[in-house]
Amino acid sequence: MRNGSILVLILVASFFTSCKKIIHLDLNTSSPQLFIEGNIYDHSGPFTVKLYYSVNFDQSNNYPPAVGAIVSIADDVGNSEQLTEKSPGMFYSSSWRGISGRTYTLRVNLSGKIYSATSTMPPATQIASIFFQKSLFGNELFTGIDFSDNGNSSNYYRLVYFVNNVQQSEIHVTDNRLSQGKTISYLIRPSDSAPKLKSGDKVTIRLEAIDQRVFEYLRTASQMRGQSASPANPISNITNGALGYFNASATRSLSAIVPQ
Repeated sequence: MRNGSILVLILVASFFTSCKKIIHLDLNTSSPQLFIEGNIYDHSGPFTVKLYYSVNFDQSNNYPPAVGAIVSIADDVGNSEQLTEKSPGMFYSSSWRGISGRTYTLRVNLSGKIYSATSTMPPATQIASIFFQKSLFGNELFTGIDFSDNGNSSNYYRLVYFVNNVQQSEIHVTDNRLSQGKTISYLIRPSDSAPKLKSGDKVTIRLEAIDQRVFEYLRTASQMRGQSASPANPISNITNGALGYFNASATRSLSAIVPQ
């Protein structure tokens, strides 16, 4: 028995020694990847396109800008504009506005490499109301909205949440899979780091009608990181290996004051 026990210990030790070699991870050798984030809305601009690079796992979240690119946006009726780089990696359009039903194409030329993306702007969806609901445990307040789905086609939505005019970092998306042509109620459950609502706070929700590919990007980004769209690798609608998204969306906003 004693010899058998010694043999078992030797085998267990050998197993864990071999495992150390197999599960070794190097998180700090990934090459920087280009991220592109662009939005165009159905109201007057300017609109922005942001270009930056990912960083290694152990570095801070100060993403280096990608500078010197040629960035343009065009629609499917012949309008186009080259954006202006007003700060490193930040490109701005003029004051023209997007129109629902049109398809927009983003084109980025960075060091001779071309990246592109298209997005079709859906019709806007009106917000019926904002409501507040207490959490099941404790007295924390959550914000929610009611809005009417546009019809029997597949529709996709993003909700951008502001507290006292400060945009919150969480990603909130939904679709009409179970509510085609009906009223949709959506309750925003903020992260633990988000500010707790109190009486007198102003909340604003911007409801964006988005296309399916933008929805898939935001949905997978939310699953991978919970709060931020980078530097994980969700399903991008941008070509040539770039990460990020280009979003042409119709938006409506509504604000409310937290009651006493």
